[in-house]
This record gives sequence, C-alpha cells and structure tokens, in this order.
Amino acid sequence: MALGHEIYLAVVALVAFLASIACDKGCSPRKAMLVLSFGAVISSLLALGSHGELFEGTYRIDIFSQSFKVLISVGFFLAVALGGKLKGVEEEYSAEYYLFLTISVLGLTFMVSAMDLLTLYIALEVSSYSLYILVPLRKDNQNHTQVESAIKYVLFGAVASGVSLFGMSYLYGLAHTTSLATLYKVYPAIATEPMGLIALAMLFGSFFFKLALFPFHLWTPDVYQGASNETTAIVATLPKVGAVAVMIRLIAIGGGTEQFTFLLVVLAAFSMFYGNLAALAQTDLKRLLAFSSISHAGYMMAGILSNSVSGQAAATYYVSGYLIMNLALFFVINSLSKEGGNVTLEDLRGLHKRSPLLAFTLAAGAFGLAGIPPMAGFAGKLFVLTSAFEAKQMWLVIIGALNTAIAIYYYLKMVRAAYTPDPEAEEGEAVEISLGAKALGVLFIAAILTVGIIPGFFIEFFKHGL
Repeated sequence: MALGHEIYLAVVALVAFLASIACDKGCSPRKAMLVLSFGAVISSLLALGSHGELFEGTYRIDIFSQSFKVLISVGFFLAVALGGKLKGVEEEYSAEYYLFLTISVLGLTFMVSAMDLLTLYIALEVSSYSLYILVPLRKDNQNHTQVESAIKYVLFGAVASGVSLFGMSYLYGLAHTTSLATLYKVYPAIATEPMGLIALAMLFGSFFFKLALFPFHLWTPDVYQGASNETTAIVATLPKVGAVAVMIRLIAIGGGTEQFTFLLVVLAAFSMFYGNLAALAQTDLKRLLAFSSISHAGYMMAGILSNSVSGQAAATYYVSGYLIMNLALFFVINSLSKEGGNVTLEDLRGLHKRSPLLAFTLAAGAFGLAGIPPMAGFAGKLFVLTSAFEAKQMWLVIIGALNTAIAIYYYLKMVRAAYTPDPEAEEGEAVEISLGAKALGVLFIAAILTVGIIPGFFIEFFKHGL
C-alpha cells in the first residue's frame, strides 16, 4: 500500500492523542511510544519499494522519498529511545510531548514526498508548529530560558515561512503553476528575469532555516541551549533530514543558473566559517553543537549545490551520518544530565572512569563529526567535497578542508575532557545507566562505524534513489 507508512504514523499520532486525554498526572506512555516508533521504522522499510503518484501528481512516492522516510523514522525511534524518562520535560506533559513529536514526524514524512508548492508548504507548517510547541515543554528553571528559546524559534520560523510563501507566490505569478514537475521545465525561461532568481532564493528560506544555514542560523544557539535535551536532539536532527530531501528536489529548478549556484556557494562558505569559529569558544555542549550544526549545514549544501547524482547522494549520506552521530552525542548529554539540566565540558571530566561506555560513545560521535576515519563523518566530508571539486567549486573545496581542520580542535576538546586523567573527577560518582541505555550506546557506536566503514554501499543505494 503506497500510503501505508503515512497511515501508520497517523494512527500513532491518534494513539498519542488518546493517551494525552486518558493519562492521569504522572502517567507516561514512553514504553508504548518506544514500541510504536520502532514500528515506524519497520513500516518505512516495508514501504521502501513503493512507487506511485497520488492526488494528480502532488504527492510522489519513489525510492528517493521512501529512503528519507526510513531516515526520519530511524531518527524518530532513536529520539524516543534516548529520551529515557524525559528528565527535561514536565512529567504531566509527557503524553503531549510524544503527540507533537509524532505529528512533526508525520509532517516531515509528507514533506519529502511533496511535489507541489502548496503541499510542500502545508507539510512544512505541520512539522514546524509541532516543534514550536515542544521547545517550551521544559522543566521550569530560574532563568526561564525555555520561554525565550520558544519565542525566538517561533518568530524566526514564522519569518522564514513568510519569506518562502512570498517566494512561492512570485514563482506562481511567473510560471503559472505550483507543480514542481512543471517548474523544472519552465523555470529556465524565467530565470533570465531578476524576479525569477529572487523568487527562487526566497522559496529556499524556510529550508535554510531548518538547515540552520547562514544567515538563517540566528535562532540556533539559544534554542539549543534553552530547550530540553530531548527536544534539542530532535530539533538538531530530524528537520535537517527533511530539509536536505526538499532542497535536492528544489535545486533541480534553478541549479543550472550560475547566479543562484554562486549564492549557495557563498552561503555554504559563510556557514562553515561562522559555525566553526563560534564553536571554538563554547563550553556548554548543546551550544557547541548548535554552532557545529551551522558549519555542517555548509557541508550539506556543498553536495546539494553540485546538482549531480553523485553530489546529492553524498549530501544524503552526509545527513544520514550526521543524524546518527549527533543523536549519539545527545544520548551522552542526556545520560549525564542531572534533572534535565545542561551539560558543560567540565561535566565530562573523568568520564572514561565514571562510565567507559558513555566516554567511548562520546568519542565515536565527536570523531565522526570532526571527520576522522573510520567514522561516518570522514567519508561524508570526502564525498561532498569531491562532488564540489567535480562541479569546479574549488574555493568551496579549499574552505571545506580548512574548516575540517578548525572543527577537529573543538571536537577533540570534548574527547580530551572525557579521557584526560583527573584523579579528583575520576573519584566522583559513577554514572549509572540502564541496560537498555547501554544497548543503545553500543548501537550508536556500531552504526557510526558501520556507516563509515562501508560508505560505498550506502552511496550506491542513495544514487539508485536519485
């Protein structure tokens, strides 16, 4: 059944809604959501071979969209699993938390199959508004940072959505269609008009926001720091998977335009430099990962803007590895966090003695994001920079290589804090984690190594979808 996965997610959302009504205070549907989110992974895998177009071509189901639905579902399951008992969320809101998380995942699922501007916009808003609700659902603290973060996230998100909608209206006025399939054919004729380029750039606004690409990144550090650890893990990963899928579809509209490609190259370069340089001074791990995500958005764009099968497959591979490695680090943060609070570099001291598994998971994730072999991040950066080289974007290749060297410093700073001998810290309280959490840590390490050691398999699979 072509829509089987979407129907399954809708049923999960309905179950979460009923749980939010039926659950008394203190009741948490986490165990049920763990099973249901794993069911979403199975559902997406079963639907991997589905093909077809629905609603007169506005919704396309193919290997490309189904591959991204698998990634989104895997991220959904891991996000639920690493959340534990939702230490950072008020217990009375746990059922609502899972409800809006599921709705956001459903919106992302619709987004990657959308082949019409209006369908795309509605799916984007369904996903976005659910995340806006998750950010303030953090246990209250003296600084009320979750409220400030939520307001910033909503305001910047609303502006980005408005910019995209304005761009869509201009494209419709110029091309007289909202169908992406038709826009692929007619855009070259209107690309010579200044408004054609402006409209396309505005259309990308919401997806630059989701990707945290410069200059749509301003919300990122404050939202990451102010939201709960569980929510930040979701905001940092799942929307980026959806954004990469949509931008691969949209780049085909204007990817052959020299001016538009130059604009994307400039934004990618600024993202790499700004994100990495700002991350050097951070001590709060979530804030560090926020600036890190800005730089990674630049690498993803390096693959996307090549407008080639190999480049877009590289971008898909990159975001796949990014999803796993980031969630691995958030798993460590959540495990170390006391009462859902933020974790700093200081909290990592002596971790190799207090919890060897968490320390090794941290090292695997940090080495991967730094681009050190044999982790997934190394192959990801190699592939996206190779695609940029093939597209004759030499300056972007040089900038990407330089920024990889910069990033190694602050990622290794995390590992050094965890592994440097520190007798005082090592004598501190051991970090106790459940058997399920230990299994999840091993799973993260195995996944990061597997994706990094056999990248060719994944690249060929993603190429097949393109």
